[in-house]
Amino acid sequence: MKLGKNVSQQSSDLPASSSSKKNGKVTVLEFDDNHLLAQLVGEHDRYLARIEQGLKVTVTPRGNKMAISGTAANQSVTKQVILDLYSRLQQGLEVTEGEVDAAIRMARDLPAADGSRGSVAGTASMIVTKRRRITPRSTNQAYYVNSLRKHELVFGLGPAGTGKTYLAVANAVSMLIENQVDRIILARPAVEAGEKLGFLPGDMRDKIDPYLRPLYDALYDMLPAEEVVKRLENGEIEVAALAFMRGRTLSNAAIILDEAQNTTPVQMKMLLTRMGENSRMAVTGDLSQVDLPLGMRSGLQEAVKILQGVKGVDFINFGETDVVRHQLVTRIVRAYGEHEREKKLNLKT
Repeated sequence: MKLGKNVSQQSSDLPASSSSKKNGKVTVLEFDDNHLLAQLVGEHDRYLARIEQGLKVTVTPRGNKMAISGTAANQSVTKQVILDLYSRLQQGLEVTEGEVDAAIRMARDLPAADGSRGSVAGTASMIVTKRRRITPRSTNQAYYVNSLRKHELVFGLGPAGTGKTYLAVANAVSMLIENQVDRIILARPAVEAGEKLGFLPGDMRDKIDPYLRPLYDALYDMLPAEEVVKRLENGEIEVAALAFMRGRTLSNAAIILDEAQNTTPVQMKMLLTRMGENSRMAVTGDLSQVDLPLGMRSGLQEAVKILQGVKGVDFINFGETDVVRHQLVTRIVRAYGEHEREKKLNLKT
């Protein structure tokens, strides 16, 4: 692994904590920029504590050095985490608790030969928008971003909080501001999630906006508010219910279908066949949260089965470990996943 600029590393026989006395060595990293090092450690050493807790190591700051003690394997992963975060700071990017968790998550995976995974600091998978630069926070997210760039149609499948829609919107915005496409089209099926909302007042846009709010939120995170409004008004960004896609050909566009598990097979086929020249489409959904009427088959489920192996189509499956929201969300998703697995096991027996 390449060390970050202005960082040196060595093994040492310095006294180690009890967790590392078995191998008798610690890993020592030396840094040239104490200001960046202070940001990496965090206020009251909170980021360092997070690394120690997550990787079961002891990290001791000594001036411009850090001594890492623990098992050899844990020292190696910790070294990569620290160097990734330091490299991120060198690039002018911030480090937060989320970034620390992401670095730990990604460093646990073996880095690929092309460097596209295993680092939160790598620029290969970075998405640049006007308001922020976004880097993947899990290995699957890195795969997803690269797939969005390489394939005409990408399915992002998995639980809430894995960044499926957020990264798809970020990639679409990046393509728009780089003039790779002329417009962005964001669509969602207008299906009530387990509750009857009744009559909604206003014109057609007022009626469907509540279903599309998450897409607007993502847009405002990527672009200045006045630019979002302007692009919505001139049609460069279109946010619409899925029903309004029928009969159209969507050329030179980045198309995103969110909450696709709530499409019917007819709706899914209708949208997939709207693609025109120079268009890219991302379809995101969670097959464990289908809100269609009982007995109605999900169009997403059918499309996943039918389109396997079709050239130009890729599938990225996210899991519980890819949840990048609050840690409690990860635990909730994991608990529900275990519950569903137990239910399936009981049905089989």
